[in-house]
Amino acid sequence: MDIRVVWRNARAAVVELDDGGLFETYFSWEVYVNGQRQGTTKKVETYVDGLIPATRNLVRFVCGEDVYEVGVTTPAESATIDVRDCGARGDGIHDDTTNIQAAIMACPEKGRVMVPQGRYVVKSLFLKSGVSIELQEGAQILARHDRDALAYIPGTLRGTEGMGRDASGLFPLGRWEGESVSTYCSLFTAIGVHDAGVYGRGTIDGQTDFAEDNWWHNVKDIYRPDEGRDIARPRMVFMSECSNISLVGITVRNSPAWNIHPILSEHVDLLCLKIEGPKNSHNTDGTDPESCGYVRIMGCEYSVGDDCIAVKSGKLGIDPELRPATHDMLVAHCLMHDGHGAVVLGSEAAGGIKDLTVRDCDFRRTDRGLRIKTRRGRGTAAVNEGILFTNIHMDHVLTPFVVNAFYFCDKDGKTDYVQSRKALPIDERTPGFGALEFRDIVATNCAAATAYITGLPERKVSKLVFDDVKVSFDSDAEPSVPAMACGVEPVLHQGIIAQNVERLVLRNVDIEGQTGDELQLTNVDEVVHL
Repeated sequence: MDIRVVWRNARAAVVELDDGGLFETYFSWEVYVNGQRQGTTKKVETYVDGLIPATRNLVRFVCGEDVYEVGVTTPAESATIDVRDCGARGDGIHDDTTNIQAAIMACPEKGRVMVPQGRYVVKSLFLKSGVSIELQEGAQILARHDRDALAYIPGTLRGTEGMGRDASGLFPLGRWEGESVSTYCSLFTAIGVHDAGVYGRGTIDGQTDFAEDNWWHNVKDIYRPDEGRDIARPRMVFMSECSNISLVGITVRNSPAWNIHPILSEHVDLLCLKIEGPKNSHNTDGTDPESCGYVRIMGCEYSVGDDCIAVKSGKLGIDPELRPATHDMLVAHCLMHDGHGAVVLGSEAAGGIKDLTVRDCDFRRTDRGLRIKTRRGRGTAAVNEGILFTNIHMDHVLTPFVVNAFYFCDKDGKTDYVQSRKALPIDERTPGFGALEFRDIVATNCAAATAYITGLPERKVSKLVFDDVKVSFDSDAEPSVPAMACGVEPVLHQGIIAQNVERLVLRNVDIEGQTGDELQLTNVDEVVHL
């Protein structure tokens, strides 16, 4: 058993109790903080609160005769402001936006804004550097969805001489699917914020539904017109150019679009979150780190209407400095169920994705498990490097592994240029693939295929490793489409379908119950059995 402190602030912490489980531990543990019983946990990553600032606190886990302890030395806290002392009512009727924002702006550095139990209706709130917001148990931040009441921010601004950046400087603000556009302010927005975050046992709720005046009505209409301009739907949390920022413990639900969207930010911690949305809600990705570095997503539970985690780095059309690679990212001890893809790379990843590890996770009833999607037009920097998926269990996932170089997104997604299976000339628009490794993975009750891998004929997947992978099929499954590309037909109980791959490495791969050949290969240069 390994025990360690993953994250801490003045009043809360995340403690990892690793007994070899994925999202959950094998046994239930009683949790004590400074001798006071706090409840029970079965999570590998456990959120604990009630800590004392500037003190060495003792956290104890007890299961029968087994006892594990860890000390948590907390930083000092300068002050606390209760939002009710700034006039917030929390009655679910009064608009508390200005009152809570006043508490945030008045709070001194290294201070805490406390939101006690209640229902707080707000338009949008802006985070402030050096300030933490605690949503206590029973606190609900409820978003207004009447667009006339909401502010929006423009897309990328260009700097002005004498204003801190020269005229070529860029200020990234509104963003939608890798492009700079005007965007409605999110429930929580952070622009250039550092050393801040939101934590606690409370909830932020977008209150989105399918009513005619709400965001999910006519779900394919991404934008909402306002005075002749298109404005993208808000997220629940949007962060641009932030550092040392964290979201810990809270529940996020019913977002108008993507739930949590950091861009161009570093040292982002998303820990012990619960992110929820109906399966038929459109564009409600759970988390979309875009051109970010040093991101940790640990102990989170996802159940959304689109991809659970989608890693991105912008589209080719925006300025290069606004689409660097997403890098040094860890996803661990997460549970993902009832989404499109569990962990997805792309498709708008023109800057590439480097050094990503996904480990110790549990996927249930998602359409795809580990999904890489790209297409012509993403650019030569759109390469995935240092990608490792390991120690993962999947159940009732239609297709566990998908690599799709013909993803038919965007207005031109079904054109001949994007969808042609012929080798086209390589130019600045042509994306590529680095090595992909899938190790120590068990997938049960699958439906369509073990894997659907298709690189570009002009730029193949360089190396694909399946090491210690076991797959079995659901005998009652129906045929389904394994990847979103033109000409891909529904299949059932297929093995590894691979096209346009330089090197396919197989070690201890066991597929049970497939129909036809275990390997269905087209334009694969080399197959290595270890």
